[in-house]
Amino acid sequence: MGQTSTQWLLGLTMMLCCMATRASLKMSPDSSQLFKGQSVSLRCEEDGSSDGWTVKRNMTKTGDTRTQCGPDWGRKAGSSCIISYIDPLDSGVYWCESTEGAASTSINITVSGGAVILQSPVLPVMEGDDVTLTCTTKTSNLSAGFYKDGSFIRTEPTGHMTIHHVSRSDEGLYKCHTREHGESPPSWITVTGKPTTTAPPPSAAPPPDSTPLQLMFRLVLHLVVFCPYCISTVIMVSLYRPRSTGNDISVSMATAPPNQAEEGVAEDADDIMRVSTVHHF
Repeated sequence: MGQTSTQWLLGLTMMLCCMATRASLKMSPDSSQLFKGQSVSLRCEEDGSSDGWTVKRNMTKTGDTRTQCGPDWGRKAGSSCIISYIDPLDSGVYWCESTEGAASTSINITVSGGAVILQSPVLPVMEGDDVTLTCTTKTSNLSAGFYKDGSFIRTEPTGHMTIHHVSRSDEGLYKCHTREHGESPPSWITVTGKPTTTAPPPSAAPPPDSTPLQLMFRLVLHLVVFCPYCISTVIMVSLYRPRSTGNDISVSMATAPPNQAEEGVAEDADDIMRVSTVHHF
């Protein structure tokens, strides 16, 4: 039993350590699609720190897997990776990895050699937030039609489409189409649920001055004040409770003085005795 508990505690500790050291990959510009020739900065961040993390990728078109930023691609600067001229061959999945093997969530980057891209968030979108998709060319934003999973949604004259209060049903593959320059590559938008842990309502929160120490002091104070009253009440009730015993009844009967009726009966009896005696003689 003790060994099982120890193993369970060790596993929990390792899991918490891994969670605590998890990093996230930040990208600038924040777009899942890029034009060929753009400059891109990728940075690993872990609670404000970035030491010990490296940007890695799996390339989609060439099939190269788990290659890290360095001489072959990008310029490494600490835990950041800068790609000064990105190419369609650089399309793929990117993530951060530590020297201990921990990994961040991955992002998918698509590099287009065409004239139109769909600018969309590179990271998953929180449920309930607003999301704006922009259909753009290298020079301007044009009127564009937007599609989800191959189905037409609507046309926006400015090239911007905002989805208000996104939900899980808004997940899917999006693209845009312009009459002058054609359509963009598709991009998948992921929607994640909000955290389940929420702060309690203000009415349920304890008053600011109700600290555990103060609550304990109040409890002791109430006990000190009210306990003497309770004890004295019990003692008074026990002392003044009426007592009825056999000795009290006998004493009262023996010492009770005769009433007037009893005295009259006694005098009449004495008179009768006197008359009887005189008559006898």
